[in-house]
Amino acid sequence: MDQHTTTETAFLKLHEEFADAIYRHCYYRVSSQSVAEDLTQESFMRVWDYLSSGKKVDNPKAFLYRIASNLVIDYYRKKKETSLDVLSEAGFDPAGEDEQSILTYAEGQVIPALLAKLEPDYREVLVMRYVDDLTIGEIAQAIGESDNVVSVRIHRGVAKLKTLFNHGTH
Repeated sequence: MDQHTTTETAFLKLHEEFADAIYRHCYYRVSSQSVAEDLTQESFMRVWDYLSSGKKVDNPKAFLYRIASNLVIDYYRKKKETSLDVLSEAGFDPAGEDEQSILTYAEGQVIPALLAKLEPDYREVLVMRYVDDLTIGEIAQAIGESDNVVSVRIHRGVAKLKTLFNHGTH
């Protein structure tokens, strides 16, 4: 096989394996389906550009998460004000819904809204750890920090999330 075919095969495998996870990663950080879709697409376009230029990647998963995380940061830098009301645009009508549907909907609204209130450094590691299911080491590699820094951010982020949740439910 020629270089282009090998690159294309590797890229398609990467896309198949991580597209949903990268979308979730972006969605939980921006709370917008359309923005998350755009950021996911842009992440994979950048990976394609990198790979098709003949460059090699030692850890494609960490590389992809780093690109997606950087795109999220860029998105917030460009967007001067963020709105936590984006989630309500779905137009959910609880009439006629069963209890589990309502609880599932509420969880899908409350958790991203609480995450959106956290400082970006905490939100990033919490999403990577608990939504993306990355290890401490994978997160450290993706964001360019030590395992210890990541562990501390996760611990502090969980504490802040608990505080936000407790204040919001009383």
